[in-house]
Amino acid sequence: MDWKSTYTKIFLTQANISVTDNSLAEYMPKWWRSAKSKQHGGLRLSEEGLKFITDKLDMQTYDVPFPQDFTITTQVILFLDKFIDCPYYVAADGIIVTNEKKAIELHLFSGDIRKYGLVKAMQRPFTQE
Repeated sequence: MDWKSTYTKIFLTQANISVTDNSLAEYMPKWWRSAKSKQHGGLRLSEEGLKFITDKLDMQTYDVPFPQDFTITTQVILFLDKFIDCPYYVAADGIIVTNEKKAIELHLFSGDIRKYGLVKAMQRPFTQE
């Protein structure tokens, strides 16, 4: 299932905007950092997407601050893309998620999403190809 399309359709429906191919083509690139469809992950919101869900839809969000001197690297972005399974926004000083359980998990790592990603990666079952 393509969760990005599903969330977009839900957001449009909740905002009383008709769900058509044209509206999906218009809003998906505006609301998501990557318009590429994926089976899992890839739910990073753009600034406009975050503003839409908080202002227009009045959705609950949860702020998780990064630790002091935290640096976002490419690896961290890849971890987020793979392991955050709800719409989220990366700010300069933290991450904003739309799922309370995910916010608690991230808080347990003191906002260090690098460590969170490493632990999640280590928990995945090993598969040989």
